Amino acid sequence: MSNPIFGRRGQDQRRYGRNGPASLAAMNRSPEVDAWFDEYENPMKELVQRVREIILSDERMTETIKWKSPTFMYKGNMASFNPRTKSHVSLMFHTGASIPGDHARLEGGGDTARYMKFTDEAEVVAATDDLLAVIDSWCTSRD
Repeated sequence: MSNPIFGRRGQDQRRYGRNGPASLAAMNRSPEVDAWFDEYENPMKELVQRVREIILSDERMTETIKWKSPTFMYKGNMASFNPRTKSHVSLMFHTGASIPGDHARLEGGGDTARYMKFTDEAEVVAATDDLLAVIDSWCTSRD
């Protein structure tokens, strides 16, 4: 069964810890990124933070500020938010074209970047498992 915020239940405890993904999301948070969010004014702020929580629910992921935006990393830069979009959340996977697997929610046709967009809470819930699969593919391909 799926959890609407953090995906499939019963996933590997080594990845998500004994207390589940929410506790690890708090552990992986960067004070630098927290400060960025304190200053961030955008109608999509709450949704951007929700996507951040999902990404950080994988204990392999870390975050920092690069290019004036929260950037998520595991053995390289995986993705960054576009902080200027106001009608949706835009998450750019810097080298998304190279992420192994078939990830239908990744958009884009160039040789390098791919994007995931989320317009509302329902879309984030619907995309959670797909986002977690992209993250897992990214991390596994770098191990």
